[in-house]
Amino acid sequence: MSSQLHITNGDNFTQKLINLKLGGEIITWREMLCEGKTETNVGSESFWKTRFDFLSKNYQVTKSWFIEKTLKEYRSLCNHKYQDHIVLWFEYDLFCQINMLAVISWLKANRPFSEISMVCCGDENNPDTLYNLNDLSDEQLMNLYENRTFLTQDDVEYADYVWQLYCSDNPIRLENLKDFGSFQFIYLESAIRAHLMRFPTIKNGLNEVENNILRLAKSAKPKSKSELMSTVLKNQGHYGFGDTQYKRLFVKLKPLFKSFKPVILSTTGNDILMGKTSYYSCLQDNNVYLGGALKYNFLYNTDTDRILKL
Repeated sequence: MSSQLHITNGDNFTQKLINLKLGGEIITWREMLCEGKTETNVGSESFWKTRFDFLSKNYQVTKSWFIEKTLKEYRSLCNHKYQDHIVLWFEYDLFCQINMLAVISWLKANRPFSEISMVCCGDENNPDTLYNLNDLSDEQLMNLYENRTFLTQDDVEYADYVWQLYCSDNPIRLENLKDFGSFQFIYLESAIRAHLMRFPTIKNGLNEVENNILRLAKSAKPKSKSELMSTVLKNQGHYGFGDTQYKRLFVKLKPLFKSFKPVILSTTGNDILMGKTSYYSCLQDNNVYLGGALKYNFLYNTDTDRILKL
């Protein structure tokens, strides 16, 4: 009987998976590679140093927490050398899809003979029907598991290739990918498109995520910052960000709000949302990375859906 290793997208789901009693070992991938600088060589010393530097500076992650939560779990993954079947449990959003690419890249280099399958968390006949794994019943999860997708060598090579492009210093190479449909990653194209829309727009210097916060602040008229947070989390499309990521953005966008109780945009905030003025010069920070690319070295043209290099 073959032995299995399950790799999950987070602690909450790991607990749910334990209760399913599918057998095999479980590793939790505790990273958010959709944010901050990434390097292609997943798991190397320089890779983890780069990640710790980002998480420490931006999320006040301590070295002891990073070692305990992330590195220990990664070392556990390294020690699982004998499972011949690896099951990936990652969701449809950008957060999960980028983590999934990195894991597959690592598996390609370190477990070349393993059979890899992934549990897709949506309706394959209708890719617009999307689920969060934590919201599904045990019966639904078992059904997804039994109908999981087995990756071919071509799929693995492709995931690794997209990861290399994500880590490159020029997102235009990623933008030019047109062959998503030839592989079994049905959510990857929309996740990569969401990623490209994180570069600042020509229109007002804010990206899609930042503009969405302003749009929802204006249209939903939340009564408090916490209400704005829950509105944004429910209406974020294919990003899959958590409240910690949005808290950082709220701080950054604070000058565009007149008040947070109730939530009201400032005059400048309204003008920026309407495209009458740009926030670009106020935002420039030459050390903000999206994957391997510097965020403010590129602009996103919303009229043509193309990236421009400055």
